Amino acid sequence: MLNRRKLIAATLAAPAAVAAGSEAFAQGAPFGVQAAVDAFKALPGTVGCYLIGTGPKGNWEAGASATTPLFIASSCKTFILAAVLRAVEEGRISENDQWAVDDSVRTLGSQIFEHLTGTTTARAVLEAMIAHSDNTATDIALSKVGPKAVRAIIDEAKLPDVKIPDSTRRMLSYFAGAPDGTDIGWKGVQELETGKTFGTPRPPMNDKQTMQGTAREMVLWYQKALAGAFFAKPQTLTEFKRIQAMADALAVTVPDGIAAYGKGGSINWQTFNSFALSGQMVLGAGGLVTFSVTINWDGPADGIPDVFAKYSAGVTELLKQASLPYRG
Repeated sequence: MLNRRKLIAATLAAPAAVAAGSEAFAQGAPFGVQAAVDAFKALPGTVGCYLIGTGPKGNWEAGASATTPLFIASSCKTFILAAVLRAVEEGRISENDQWAVDDSVRTLGSQIFEHLTGTTTARAVLEAMIAHSDNTATDIALSKVGPKAVRAIIDEAKLPDVKIPDSTRRMLSYFAGAPDGTDIGWKGVQELETGKTFGTPRPPMNDKQTMQGTAREMVLWYQKALAGAFFAKPQTLTEFKRIQAMADALAVTVPDGIAAYGKGGSINWQTFNSFALSGQMVLGAGGLVTFSVTINWDGPADGIPDVFAKYSAGVTELLKQASLPYRG
């Protein structure tokens, strides 16, 4: 019997080749889309952007720096979700399992679980990881499937520039100067907020503990994942979509009335900053627009609100323009 995952992956149409440089490009893209891509040039640092529109009305693509590896922050949590749901469909995990929330996995950037102790369902952990980008939830999920399982899915998807950390806490430990593989623990992470380091601080863009990827890879991932290429059962894909639809960044960037799946993320480490959002919009007449926009730049913390406002407005305009050919 043919494996459903392999069959879908093999039959997905490959997009046109993308130039590796930083120049903006477009192949049949609506004028407004290319104008929105060009507008990102006014932002500091590097913006990696890629969109593919598909449907009965024709296919198009647009972007800039689409194959440049950038820090994609919590956007990479989509891969962790996929790995856990695959373990569920294989019977190794149940979403009804009770998972512990305690200091062994607690970390910063956890608006749901940072101050809670006890147990909750695996389902609630996955929802917190995607809907609220809770880092404690992320480390709980990673501890259950292991980073090797997540990297195996990334390898299966043929995404060579996508990198995920062993855990978000180990990533912070490495950023703060601790040796690779060291976990400074919840106490150590709290000390980071006082300015303490555990050696010479390291940049988020590194080859050990990081969250990296290209815009093109994130688009390819969502095209395949949302078509079910990495799951054997239809109900697993349904659950993947249900949880991915909860990502809070979608509600403020995707036009009203449009279904979307995705995940965003951000980081501020010393002078390094990143905002990212990747996903797919489901439009009328069988249209799909799969997208990824990430910005990385160096600058002081007091400049972040201005850059974020311009980035968010730019993404909102980009998705609006990308949706127009499929509406009404």
